[in-house]
Amino acid sequence: MNRTDRLYAIVEELRAVSPRLRTARELAARHGVSVRTVERDISALQQSGVPIYADVGRRGGYALEKSMSLPPLNFTAAEAVALAVAVARADGGPFADAGRSALRKILAAMSAQNTAAARQLALRVRLLESPEAVAPMPVPPEVEQAVVARRVLRIEYLDRAGVLSEREVEPVALLHGGRGWYLLGWCLLRDEPRNFRLDRMKAIELTERIGAERSIETCSPAEPVHEIRMISLG
Repeated sequence: MNRTDRLYAIVEELRAVSPRLRTARELAARHGVSVRTVERDISALQQSGVPIYADVGRRGGYALEKSMSLPPLNFTAAEAVALAVAVARADGGPFADAGRSALRKILAAMSAQNTAAARQLALRVRLLESPEAVAPMPVPPEVEQAVVARRVLRIEYLDRAGVLSEREVEPVALLHGGRGWYLLGWCLLRDEPRNFRLDRMKAIELTERIGAERSIETCSPAEPVHEIRMISLG
């Protein structure tokens, strides 16, 4: 883990457990660095404006301002493990890193008793992977950001005929099919909707331009698409 990732991870951990404290020794052990390194990291975060305060004393440590923390969560062990299974199955999909970060926050904000029960239950759940299975291509972070912020992508794309072309694409949605993840987008070169297989994108650049707001229902792709199953948050 590089320093930037470690600084982010420290903030996320303190946010999740606040108002509880984490000592420098605990943070050092978690991130595999020295106590002195953690102290320097905390100082750098404080100087950059992150509201971390130190509670001195025998049981002292570091904490994040309460307004940036999660309240206690009454998740059951089964609920937490269900989320962990979903996150594990989503590995390589869009927002996989965000899912792992969310799960860490949830576990840190649960009661110690429920967290311990969830960890014990997780030991009794296994995901079997076939040795012949081909790992899916992870969704590039530029594509994730484009979908979130509706920013235009500039890509080099290898089509089914093996022809490489440069495209500018307004992102509409991410679709998952038998051959992996696709980006449904409005191709500005062809001036029509297209499906772009992520493993055929040979170069990806996230531009600052915001694309038009389009829906899956009104943006029918040129290539055939099977029935689209919605992702529900309710």
